Amino acid sequence: MADPNAVTNQAPPLQGVNFFTHDQSLGDALRPHADLAEDSTLTAIGELAGSQEALSHALPANHNSPVLKTHDRYGHRVDEVEFHPSWHWLMDKAVGFGLQAAPWTSTAPAPHLIRAAGFYVWSQVEPGHGCPISMTYAAVPALRTSEALAAEWIPRLASTQYDVRRLPVADKSGVLAGMGMTEKQGGSDVRANLTTATPTGNGGDEYLMTGHKWFCSAPQADVFLVLAQAPEGLSCFVVPRVLADGNRNAFALQRLKDKLGNRSNASSEVEFHGTVGYRLGDEGAGVRTIIEMVAATRLDCVLGSAALMRRALVEATWHTSYRSAFGGLLRDKPAMRNVLADLAIESEAATALSMRLAAAVDASEAGDEQAKAFRRIALPLAKFWVCKRTPMMVAEALECLGGNGYVEESGLPLLFRESPLNSIWEGSGTVNALDVLRALRRPESLQAWLTEVGAAQGADPRLDAAVTDVLEALSDVSEAEAGARRLAARMATCLQASLLVRYSTPEVADAFVASRLAGDWGGVFGTLPRTTPFGAIVDRVLS
Repeated sequence: MADPNAVTNQAPPLQGVNFFTHDQSLGDALRPHADLAEDSTLTAIGELAGSQEALSHALPANHNSPVLKTHDRYGHRVDEVEFHPSWHWLMDKAVGFGLQAAPWTSTAPAPHLIRAAGFYVWSQVEPGHGCPISMTYAAVPALRTSEALAAEWIPRLASTQYDVRRLPVADKSGVLAGMGMTEKQGGSDVRANLTTATPTGNGGDEYLMTGHKWFCSAPQADVFLVLAQAPEGLSCFVVPRVLADGNRNAFALQRLKDKLGNRSNASSEVEFHGTVGYRLGDEGAGVRTIIEMVAATRLDCVLGSAALMRRALVEATWHTSYRSAFGGLLRDKPAMRNVLADLAIESEAATALSMRLAAAVDASEAGDEQAKAFRRIALPLAKFWVCKRTPMMVAEALECLGGNGYVEESGLPLLFRESPLNSIWEGSGTVNALDVLRALRRPESLQAWLTEVGAAQGADPRLDAAVTDVLEALSDVSEAEAGARRLAARMATCLQASLLVRYSTPEVADAFVASRLAGDWGGVFGTLPRTTPFGAIVDRVLS
């Protein structure tokens, strides 16, 4: 008689999977831009990311949320945030791999593409610590507005040393950056900000700031880019936590946000009372100055969402490859194969588009005007669409595990709670859809989109027809606000289809075009056409 207490028919822990080398979709997405299949750094990141050692840090970092310590035992303000040791382990590895600002000072080919692939792979371990990593990466383009501030901060932002000591920048081996833009009354409308910045009169670009920030990302960071109203209008400022003389800047943390997800990471409210800041760019040019930081963080929103999709897909595929029901493995059941294949093509499309955007950063840095125009239109498209698709996909992947996926230990609830975040951070879906309309007012933006999708012209008549439909919808952009989301979704899907048609397998490309562009789809995952070669698509996931 079988032992009723014996553990049977349970999937083993995820193991033996290199999150880089076992991801064929990532390899296909990278190949058109650089030969990175044997890249030693990415292979090392993937090996560690797929290890039980790394994965074991995700839940402790999230179940032991950061704690705000406003004062020391004697009543002095310290305004520090305390983190669980797992957070510091994750951060140390991410910084050590150069996933923050290292690409900006690298002389290697395709540094931003390599960094994007590494960020995508490593974010599958635990997504919350990606926030300060992203902020640090994104601060560099804005800092380059000032030669002096760039020289002071960029070398240490690009350092691969994780240094948590609260010291002046000159005394640190590495620093991290944060951001403070939104206020209570404004949200995405940063021009409504009320925080003020007054010149000190000491010469140079030193100001004293008074006001607040409703969301301050990574409050434990060493330096922040902050928007405030200067005498000539909204301006951008560099705000260090510790001043050059070793004294702490006036940076009063009020509380940490109690968030749905992203619980390993600290997001705070902060008040400024005579806080020292150094102007970055001209007075009144705050939005123009910080927009490059916003662009870089939007890229990481897309990468982070693609990473969530991929990790959820891996978990669903792994579980169903070991779990049996009704006489066979779940993975071999026709209905489940349809679901897994549908999830796989969604994930692959997100990965392909995110890597194409990263390659455009490298080209833009080299002065390619076509790449700059492509980024201007493709970034809000991808930010809108990929981030918006993520919660639905993660929820479906969770369901593949049944009740096992609904318990915390599986890790899927962590992914699910995280999944809406990137669609909110750096502009909600509607903000990005409207940004697409603004970009389309520039002829070069539309031309860049047409050039990209046109590279696949003639390969699939269904894609050609979808592009024609988009052009017809663009006949009057000035009246298109009500349909902005619909237009953005269609344009983004055409971009994804173009990439898959050119660089993925025929099975993946055909299934994606048939379902996402040609309408042969039921609107929920698992409704691909019955003739879809499900096995060929699912077999790619962990091969």
